[in-house]
Amino acid sequence: MDVENVIKIEHFKQQFGKHVVLENINLSVEKGEILGLLGPSGSGKTTLIKAIVGMSEPTEGNVSVLGINMPSLVAVSKIGYMAQSDALYEDLTAVDNILFFASLYGIRGKFAKKRVNEVLELVLLNDEGKKLIKNFSGGMKRRLSLAIALVHKPEILILDEPTVGIDPVLRIEFWKEFERLRKEGVTIIITTHVMDEAEHCDRLALIRNGGIIAIGTPDDLKETSGQNTVEGAFLYYGNEREVKSI
Repeated sequence: MDVENVIKIEHFKQQFGKHVVLENINLSVEKGEILGLLGPSGSGKTTLIKAIVGMSEPTEGNVSVLGINMPSLVAVSKIGYMAQSDALYEDLTAVDNILFFASLYGIRGKFAKKRVNEVLELVLLNDEGKKLIKNFSGGMKRRLSLAIALVHKPEILILDEPTVGIDPVLRIEFWKEFERLRKEGVTIIITTHVMDEAEHCDRLALIRNGGIIAIGTPDDLKETSGQNTVEGAFLYYGNEREVKSI
């Protein structure tokens, strides 16, 4: 395995029946990088994410994580995944939800309880741990979902629109945590259609019409397209036929 490229996607195609969602996707993600998948709803961001975490097999091509072809239970154990929809047990407390998911990774006993306290503090829910999830707001559920994704200290963090439904102040706290994790060597893939969030990513893959239309740093994408904003760059590359790697 290339030590730097912890995720490698080659000639990826995903098709459901006659409908081709994504085609000819080639992408590598380096260790300790925050890669943003930027595109409108329905562009295929979640489809690509599911292939990376091993929830689906590609129609064509290959997806490898840490040098292991997906899907693979070995690779999955190294991934923290936060889906668009919160997969939480409403009749359990926040602490019990985290303990349950921790047990799936073989984390139990004193270490599990320690990790519960640590991740609750990271997402600013340390005073809400004994409350039932059915009494949580939407934003609190998103915070708990992030805590669960982090409980086993994953090498790779996959976040599917993690800041939907949370307030601007908490969004800033989320991104501070993402930056801290990146500095520790955690590789992060984040999907979003929020343009200002895209500025925080090391690189962006712009997705539209079933493919990647451009890849590069936010600054390079803006400079090469002659635009002042990522949104402007996205619209510019959307009118180009060839994929631009910058």
